Amino acid sequence: MTRPLFRSAMILLLSAAPLAAQSPMTASEFDEYSRGKTFYYGSGGQPYGVEEYLPGRRVRWSFLDGDCKDGSWYEQDGQICFVYEDPGDPQCWLFFQGPDGISASFQSGESTTELYEIQKTPEPMQCMGPEVGV
Repeated sequence: MTRPLFRSAMILLLSAAPLAAQSPMTASEFDEYSRGKTFYYGSGGQPYGVEEYLPGRRVRWSFLDGDCKDGSWYEQDGQICFVYEDPGDPQCWLFFQGPDGISASFQSGESTTELYEIQKTPEPMQCMGPEVGV
């Protein structure tokens, strides 16, 4: 009786193995996938932010509040690292491509932020900024 249960467990373990062994995207793979597009990201089932990927490895980021930060990205030690116009340390991530889009795992500091692609569009971001008003 335990034999079918054991076999089912082994099938589940074997089918999960490719996911665990998935390699991060290289800089060229990431650039090819993202350039000229805007990605909406989620984390923990909630909207998290939006980033527009421009030519020349330039980016524009917003936490969905209309306030945008310009920056750029580069590859370092297999990670994709972002620097933005406001001072601060680079923010490095590992990106993975899957059947539902890309996901990202934060590699800098103590945080364990995991993001995933909710939507991808060729449309540019809308940046309102905190200073906009009457």
